[in-house]
Amino acid sequence: MPMQPNAEFGITEAGRILGEVFAPWVQDLGLSVERIEIAQPADAPDWQPGAVLRMPFSERLCRNGGIVCGQALMALADTAMVIAIFAANRGYRPMTTVDQTTHFMRAASASDVLADARVVRLGRTMSFGRVTLLSASDNKPVAMVSSAFAMLPG
Repeated sequence: MPMQPNAEFGITEAGRILGEVFAPWVQDLGLSVERIEIAQPADAPDWQPGAVLRMPFSERLCRNGGIVCGQALMALADTAMVIAIFAANRGYRPMTTVDQTTHFMRAASASDVLADARVVRLGRTMSFGRVTLLSASDNKPVAMVSSAFAMLPG
């Protein structure tokens, strides 16, 4: 898929990319794009571009005890960060995850999980981001994630 910068990059385009670029097992998570943020508000000097994705609760994503497993949460964070970088680039750009560090803060159970992904630095060869995973039922943090991506030619 060639890079197609688009000033109108938004939820529709992000959803299309989510359905075409990611592995089938990631698509099986049922992720949806809730919000794309590419324009800095005038009243937010420390704002960063990003995206918010939702992972619907499913018993299939739970380990014993009805707790959403860490593997699903990490896949959500990685996918959300990729979409956030696409948003900051205003379109698709090939990349690969170089590093992802996840700090689990509390269990997520019986609730959708939201991933608020922010691009900390968008570079020509490397990009960096942070994701806050939140329980949709109470909006409390579940995990914090930092990540780095190699931006690939193409």
